[in-house]
Amino acid sequence: MNILDAIVAQEGKMDSQLCDTGAERAVLAGLFAYGLESYVEINDFITHSSFANRNNQVIYKCIEKILEGDAVVDIPAILSAAEQLNLSETVQSKQELDYIKNLMDYPVKKQNVLHFAAQVKKFEFARNAKRIAKKIDSDIDSIVGDESIDDIINLVESPLMDFLRDDETGQKPEMLGDDLDEYVEFLIENKCDQIGLSSGFPRFDTVIGGGLRRKCVDLVSARPGVGKSVFADNVALHNARLGIPVLMLDTEMSKEDHLNRILSNISGVPIGDISTGKFAEDDEKLIAVRNAMDEIRDIPYTYVSVAGAPFETILNTIKRWILREVGQDENGKTNECLVVYDYLKLMSSSGITNNIQEYQALGFQITNLHNLAVKYDFPCLSFVQLNRDGITKESTDAVSGSDRLIWLCTSFSIFKLKSAEELAEDGPNAGNRKVVTLKARHGAGLMDGNYINMNMVGEHAQLLELRTRDEVRSSPDGDVIEGSDAPFDLEEE
Repeated sequence: MNILDAIVAQEGKMDSQLCDTGAERAVLAGLFAYGLESYVEINDFITHSSFANRNNQVIYKCIEKILEGDAVVDIPAILSAAEQLNLSETVQSKQELDYIKNLMDYPVKKQNVLHFAAQVKKFEFARNAKRIAKKIDSDIDSIVGDESIDDIINLVESPLMDFLRDDETGQKPEMLGDDLDEYVEFLIENKCDQIGLSSGFPRFDTVIGGGLRRKCVDLVSARPGVGKSVFADNVALHNARLGIPVLMLDTEMSKEDHLNRILSNISGVPIGDISTGKFAEDDEKLIAVRNAMDEIRDIPYTYVSVAGAPFETILNTIKRWILREVGQDENGKTNECLVVYDYLKLMSSSGITNNIQEYQALGFQITNLHNLAVKYDFPCLSFVQLNRDGITKESTDAVSGSDRLIWLCTSFSIFKLKSAEELAEDGPNAGNRKVVTLKARHGAGLMDGNYINMNMVGEHAQLLELRTRDEVRSSPDGDVIEGSDAPFDLEEE
């Protein structure tokens, strides 16, 4: 008899208590074997409390801790996580360490982990149902006859309703026509120009389906040095100037870098004069900068450096900001706000192994970012780097190879430099950058070959939206670009 069988034998009555010990072991074994690949498939519906066995609960909690930090799941990591969670005593015995070692060798196919997780969830549901039934039975035994009919009904109904309300196994099906009148009336009474927040780029808003919507993650990809951070700052600043609270999560630039850009953007003073302090030598520039300072102090623009932070920490930062700074209305709906994340990437190389590739780790991140946006009802504009194919290729597989990124984002756009041929064909008034929207769940996207012309004004950290390529071709003399066409400073990116 191996150690796994011995543990099962010791559990004795566990199966009679509505527990599938084999399924629990298989889930844990799958997490050891496949890490993030399996975790992202199951973490939305099971937790440590889904496991009936106490030791399995502890192991799952430790694995969660490890994977949320993008680390490798092995015995040293389990011991370290257990220490951080004050659970060391549970995993340090020889028997438990042998159990964990056997889990690491326990055969389970990757495609079956989700099935076993569903089995674990089912038994958790059954145990909770049995617990509620016992409570109802106990409450009925306490009836002496002096109670009213309503009181007796409540004894039976209340725990059952609490159980059904708290169940997260799925949503109750509804007839499509239910509450239809109320919904249409709401639309009539709440007419608006667009559904989501404005990015500051009207054509882009239209293409993605009405701006940056709640519960959605819109993804913009770009190669390094193209200006994705200027794109991010321009969207964030546009909304903050409208009084909408903005959270800028930055993985690379300092607060001073952002201040230089925003001061330049608002004042019109070149960013080089801002960063060197030379603006003070010119009275006109000095006044413009001081006026910009007054505006910046009054706008709800929050900056947080998340460079090197574990992804779970980044998610918690968003949660705290929403709960503490943004707030919710009387119905629990998050007040209007925008999260800008520049940019989605691995925080450390420790999560990349032969079993966990970079694109899989990024898939884990977009899954959890999307789930958070849905749960807390906020729009998120996130950025990601294109791979080298993205220099010439304009397709969804030009971003780190992850289908999950494309599946879960609401829109996917590529932001890139225009080629020499495009610059020549579009003419001098059509800008030096372009946006190609390849996916738009709520919008029409762009037809093949079409793109939105953008002009990067590097010296003022400004990004200007111009006409689409099709519009330029139909009327070549339309747009006149204002400002410098200076190349983007790679050091600023």
